[in-house]
Amino acid sequence: MTLKFMGKKRGMTRLFDESGNQVVCTVISAEPNIVSQIKSKATDGYDAIQLSAFKVKPSKVRNVTKPLKGHFKKASIEPRSKAAESRVASVEEFQVGQEVGASYFADAVYVDVQGVSKGKGHQGVIKRHHFAGGPASHGSGFHRHGGSTGMRSSPGRCLPGQKKSGRMGGETVTIQSLRVVKIDEEKQVIIVEGAVPGALNGLVYITKAVKKTSQKSQKKK
Repeated sequence: MTLKFMGKKRGMTRLFDESGNQVVCTVISAEPNIVSQIKSKATDGYDAIQLSAFKVKPSKVRNVTKPLKGHFKKASIEPRSKAAESRVASVEEFQVGQEVGASYFADAVYVDVQGVSKGKGHQGVIKRHHFAGGPASHGSGFHRHGGSTGMRSSPGRCLPGQKKSGRMGGETVTIQSLRVVKIDEEKQVIIVEGAVPGALNGLVYITKAVKKTSQKSQKKK
């Protein structure tokens, strides 16, 4: 079990490894998250940690609901705009008000990043499902259509689940096993190899990878 750390996508860049090879990377702002609530089996039936991130600007505090103001006041922390809960094996190592920064991923080789993909609006089957389309020649009357989607008299209808045009993007996407290229605790950024879903300044959730070896000590073995 790993904490669900919240950050913001700042954009893409490139770095060079020891051999001079170019590595395309994504920069994620990793301001410290703060423990705003601890749930235990005794009181809640399970062990979990709630992290909160991104301080609310003084001019926007009036928009925070009264229940949330009371929640953060109970934890003696300033209101945050985002919160996420993570199941943990034990809550003994955490306490309310504790900060969790980019150093949490210092021993991680790979991470999983989750975000909401960019909304593309209503798109056709060529863009949305990567259909090949028809001939591009002058005489063809079939260029970017979806083609046949049904049958004749039996069953005489289009079966459900067909790939057709529709809304594209705006969905929760998780990219697994992204390699951690660099962690800069001073600048509070995490740089991972490859692309991350979402627009600039979009919210992303970072967790230690669940499929690939995530500990540097294990990698050396």
